[in-house]
Amino acid sequence: MSTTASSTPSTPSPSPSPSTPTTGSFRGLSDIRLVGRQVWYEQLSFWLNPLGAFFTLGFSVFFLVLLGAVAGDSKINAGYGSSVKLVQYFLGTFIAYAIIAACFTVLAQTLVNRREMGLLKRLRLSPVPTWSLLSAIFLSTFLVALLQVGILLAVGTVGFGDYLPAHGLAFIVTIVIGLFSFTALGIGMSTLVPNPDAAGPMISIVFFVLLFLSGLWFPIKPGTTLATVSSYFPVRHLITSLLASFNLPPGSNPWAWHDLGVMAIWGVGGVLVALRRWRWAPRRG
Repeated sequence: MSTTASSTPSTPSPSPSPSTPTTGSFRGLSDIRLVGRQVWYEQLSFWLNPLGAFFTLGFSVFFLVLLGAVAGDSKINAGYGSSVKLVQYFLGTFIAYAIIAACFTVLAQTLVNRREMGLLKRLRLSPVPTWSLLSAIFLSTFLVALLQVGILLAVGTVGFGDYLPAHGLAFIVTIVIGLFSFTALGIGMSTLVPNPDAAGPMISIVFFVLLFLSGLWFPIKPGTTLATVSSYFPVRHLITSLLASFNLPPGSNPWAWHDLGVMAIWGVGGVLVALRRWRWAPRRG
């Protein structure tokens, strides 16, 4: 007498829904390599648009060369002393411009465009952890900003004289705080822009108005109304702290702690706005 063994089919374990985002957890060196690979892809995307890369990197260099050539041996006297060449002032201010342009303007527009095209939503639903993808975007932004800073320092030194920062450590700390602060503000700004058509006008108006009021093109005399108004915004504090690391005005404290603190506060504010208003999906439709 033979018996047939009946087998009960095993119930498969539930698989994650394809709409469930992959957040993941940090797994050490493998995740670092993953982030590095994503940064590589972000850089490829940046450089495969040569016209955009040229204007992103070349705008600040072009104006430094142009204004430096026009200024010649001219010296500033609006609270900076007659021994300071105007080109030294421009070198510090356009380094600030490079950081703000990459970390605020370009980053905010990139995030708005990717959100409204549905790319952020797709990234979130991919098998790659979202934290690594966002980290790659921000690190790639840092690389672009630092490349601009390096080019400006090279142009300032080779083209106009030995104008490297007088206090290297203070300069590096200021750069790091500026990168993180304006990246946070760029993320926060992207959440306030409703669509790609509004991204350019909204971000550019904020960008250029604050640059004009904060002393990018000309020194602001301390104690004036313009100096008071611009002191409420982080652009002025980045410019001031960078100039301090260049020893401008001569004999000033290279550690502009007040300016660094104000930038950090603005950065925290940008993070809070981003956390409250961040959306992965397009806002339209």
